Amino acid sequence: METFNIPATPLLMKEFLRQMGGTAVIDGGLATELELHGADLNDPLWSAKCLLTSPHLIRSVHLDYLEAGADIIITASYQATIQGFEAKGFSREQSENLLKKSVDIALEARRMYYERCSKSSSGGTGDDRILKNRPILVAASVGSYGAYLADGSEYSGCYGEAMTVNALKEFHRRRVQVLAEAGPDIIAFETVPNKIEAQAFAELLDEEHIKIPAWLTFNSKDGVNVVSGDSLLQCASIAESCKQVVAVGINCTPPRFIHDLILAIKKVTTKPIVIYPNSGERYDADRKEWVENTGVSDEDFVSYVNKWCEIGASLVGGCCRTTPNTIKAIYRALSDRSPAAPGQKSKTAT
Repeated sequence: METFNIPATPLLMKEFLRQMGGTAVIDGGLATELELHGADLNDPLWSAKCLLTSPHLIRSVHLDYLEAGADIIITASYQATIQGFEAKGFSREQSENLLKKSVDIALEARRMYYERCSKSSSGGTGDDRILKNRPILVAASVGSYGAYLADGSEYSGCYGEAMTVNALKEFHRRRVQVLAEAGPDIIAFETVPNKIEAQAFAELLDEEHIKIPAWLTFNSKDGVNVVSGDSLLQCASIAESCKQVVAVGINCTPPRFIHDLILAIKKVTTKPIVIYPNSGERYDADRKEWVENTGVSDEDFVSYVNKWCEIGASLVGGCCRTTPNTIKAIYRALSDRSPAAPGQKSKTAT
């Protein structure tokens, strides 16, 4: 099996993208796929519930995405917090072990995928699976404080006037430490809805001397600002100023807004831009469900991809309600890759 030497430093993303030929594919939605595999996620822990009940399903979904062409898989820790587990009656030690378990599952899925690649004689595909030895990163997900509240406030960014940067740092501090120590390649601070949480994450990385690089992705509901109404330019500037942040971008946002958001982010960052929108469906926070038939098809979603890369995106995938089929279509859209050497991708757009 081929090995890939990618340093776990602020140089990680540039070296990773160099090895990948300029663009890379992120995985897609986790919760929807877990439900398709039979998981019941009607719980404040959401997809993190499967860390308790069915870790094998998480591993299966990770493998599905790797076999669909994903180069980065994101752990099932978005809604996994020490406070959330303790509210379920778990001890601090048990809660920290569950966080670590989310990384262990993803690392195990990567190892199993590489074993499948080494056993494959199909030259890269088999049964419509993509089996290629290539650099693969494990990203440890850190959802926002709003995700822990499980009331949809990560889609509003409204935490109340009493919430402060220091309070958010204390909420996230031990969680970030545990995830970093578990051995991922990168930390993914996701669905960041406001400026104070972006500031909290940036300060935590510095204060705790976190050695693992990170990305920060924000969400938007108007294509101009982050969901709280805070300036995207100000939020992205916070990410740009933090040396441990190696990429900045947008997730869980309708595809129709992404073009303008990329152009805005480019005004304030020189770092790689990461984009993984949702399907475009609307989330009903009161009913805690996605509204059917309000999104775009995989074909329409993927039709945007090359344009996003042409104007500046380097990492592209999907968020809520996207599937392995979406990711496989992104992989194909980005790869006129047949001339590329194993472990590399031809650069269709930069």
